Amino acid sequence: MEKFIDIKDTLFNVTEKNKEALELLISLGFDNLKDDNLRKIIGSSISLENALRSKKINVDTFLLQLKEKIQLNEQNRFQNKHRETVRISGVLPCPVKVPMMETFEKWLNQQKFDYNLEYELKAASMGIDWIKEDLKESAEVPDLFISAGFDLFFDKNLLGKYKSENLFEDITGIEKYNEDFEEYNLKDPMGQYSMIGVVPAVFLINKDELKGRKIPESWEELMEGDFENNVSLPISDFDLFNALLLNIYKRNGEEGIKKLARIFQKNMHPSEMVKSHMKRERPAITIMPYFFTWMVREGSPMELVWPKDGAIVSPIFMLSRKDTKEKTKPIVDVFASKEIGEILAHKGKMPSVHPEVDNMISKDKKYMWLGWDFIKENDISSLIKKCENIFNQVVKGENK
Repeated sequence: MEKFIDIKDTLFNVTEKNKEALELLISLGFDNLKDDNLRKIIGSSISLENALRSKKINVDTFLLQLKEKIQLNEQNRFQNKHRETVRISGVLPCPVKVPMMETFEKWLNQQKFDYNLEYELKAASMGIDWIKEDLKESAEVPDLFISAGFDLFFDKNLLGKYKSENLFEDITGIEKYNEDFEEYNLKDPMGQYSMIGVVPAVFLINKDELKGRKIPESWEELMEGDFENNVSLPISDFDLFNALLLNIYKRNGEEGIKKLARIFQKNMHPSEMVKSHMKRERPAITIMPYFFTWMVREGSPMELVWPKDGAIVSPIFMLSRKDTKEKTKPIVDVFASKEIGEILAHKGKMPSVHPEVDNMISKDKKYMWLGWDFIKENDISSLIKKCENIFNQVVKGENK
């Protein structure tokens, strides 16, 4: 077999390395593997061999089917119907990855292209290291990228180096973003980067842990309040954490990053945060994506606070190459559509920039956006590293 499969290896590793294995397992009833996040959680704790046995699937038969599937795919690749190939790469926010992909693939099944289409869109929980490796190894930049955050898009060793070359163009056709963002100028004035939505960061207050302290209503009150070692930050959510670092640095400089580090208690996954009132080490305040506040149960001591000075946002960017825009335009239209916008806003609590989407967030709620001028004036990737270093030094007690 061209691609050797170790049946003793974890289900996650096998499906991560082998697209055909993933497709075959899903067709055999492993529906949980459709969700990249579940695939990582469940698949990391069971071997392929034991997973097959759990569903009474003969291992040898599976390997034979897999060999045939790989051979068929290789024949198809060898006998490509078209000379050109369009590539899509990126990560989608975990809460909406499945419905977004279902919408895209439903549309895809009705299309006929004059090129070969390859796409790999994983859940954000899988990280972006695999994209960085692809960019370093491949001479060709994919035709379309989708991802949240700043790191990937402005790193001058990765996609950022193509900004000055004018490689990308906003071809969404959206002239004016949703009125919720009217005062924030989210739209790239250079017309290169497009955005489909934002991930807002809000406060979740555990009133039982306030111990007489006033509920902070803004980032300023949080940073200046008596919350040292009592705030949980979304460090494992790199996109949102980077947005926090950059915005706080912009407003308060290095001293702001030091204050953020001093109030930091521990890193929790958002699903842990909403239940943190049940744990021993309880933060009084948790900074988290707005989506996870849906998990707060009625009657719990947890209370949502949308910062008065604005929820810091991590943008969900979409980059399309200018030189292949005729081919990618229909695909871009799908991801920039009202339908995808409503999935983001209604299922993910991630406000959409589409002008026709009701984001279901009251107009008095403000946002805090880094701003294109700040992005243009700074080396964002280097600034993220600088802020991380300051933060980590304070956490370790090396820099007060």
